[in-house]
Amino acid sequence: MAIDDKRRLNEKKFHKWDNLPDGGRKYWLEATGKHGWKARYVKEVDVMEATVRFYQEIYDEKGNLTEIHEKFPVDKGHRKIEENHK
Repeated sequence: MAIDDKRRLNEKKFHKWDNLPDGGRKYWLEATGKHGWKARYVKEVDVMEATVRFYQEIYDEKGNLTEIHEKFPVDKGHRKIEENHK
């Protein structure tokens, strides 16, 4: 698949993105849960639009980041964010 096609597909799936200084992009998609919590799915790609990192961020009802689940390149499982790192 051509780079432009990959880029259009990521833009269609995620809707929001930032351009990174190295020419890559950071895409994200947000989903709100029943109790006000929010999950943000983040995909980082290089200049060739190849995935270099994929992770999920969990925010509580106040918008505080509470948990990160790194899924790619290695699934590190869920990691709680300590109070002093918020």
